[in-house]
Amino acid sequence: MPQSLPELTQHREAIAQQIAQLGDLRPGCVTATSGRCGKPSCRCHQPGQPVHGPNFRLTYKVDGKTISESLPTLAAIHKVEREVTEFRKFQELSREFVETNTAICRLRPTEEESQTEQEKKRRRRSGRRSRAK
Repeated sequence: MPQSLPELTQHREAIAQQIAQLGDLRPGCVTATSGRCGKPSCRCHQPGQPVHGPNFRLTYKVDGKTISESLPTLAAIHKVEREVTEFRKFQELSREFVETNTAICRLRPTEEESQTEQEKKRRRRSGRRSRAK
């Protein structure tokens, strides 16, 4: 990772550019499920018969609740896998962006700020307590 303030600033700009070039993205995980259905007369309940599946789903959280979407076609699976991969890239770039900004904040010199006239006029809180009513 770059060490000087100009190098870090340039690195931050490069990361921002990479984030701007990301394609469609979404959080989640693609999983395959297999199992027996709820119909007792179905072949999947017969001994030696295969179960249903694999059925592919996209699973993600919204407001603390798990949402699961069916992915009915191979094209839908590939599309979602690309979007999830882009999201993982976004997460990595975002983490790197924050780390770089933190390093910039540590290196950037502190500038003495003079109080504005409004700040000087701002009333200071009294050290005395008000009487209870």
